[in-house]
Amino acid sequence: MDEKIKEKIDNLLENQRFAVIATQDKNSPYTNLVTFLASNDYKKIFFPTNKNTKKFENISSNSKISVLIDNRGNKAEDIKNAMALTAVGITTEIKDGNIIKSFIKKHPYLLDFINSKDCVMMEIDIERYVLVDNFQNVSIINFK
Repeated sequence: MDEKIKEKIDNLLENQRFAVIATQDKNSPYTNLVTFLASNDYKKIFFPTNKNTKKFENISSNSKISVLIDNRGNKAEDIKNAMALTAVGITTEIKDGNIIKSFIKKHPYLLDFINSKDCVMMEIDIERYVLVDNFQNVSIINFK
């Protein structure tokens, strides 16, 4: 991976706290705002969710997912400065205490939610990233 692209991806994955995920039910796409944590090798993204949600229902029936992470500030200069990273992959539920500890370290304000009985941690096994910066510069990174 090109060092400049790696640096941009690292910046987004480390510094952004929220992402938009897109799931699919039988008839239509569905999006949600989630908090996330990325693995150090970029190949996995983790997010918690409540089992009693449309999001979890969709993932349970179709594990393919896309994630959008960006740094926009809702300003005109975003045309030149904003970056958007789309990740595409397969999602599974995990029970890994180390991931949960790392997640809480990044998002300590979610401790009660993470510890609730209906919360599960999801892992996205990333197949590819698509990075767009400067409004139209596109870089694709394939893992599969």
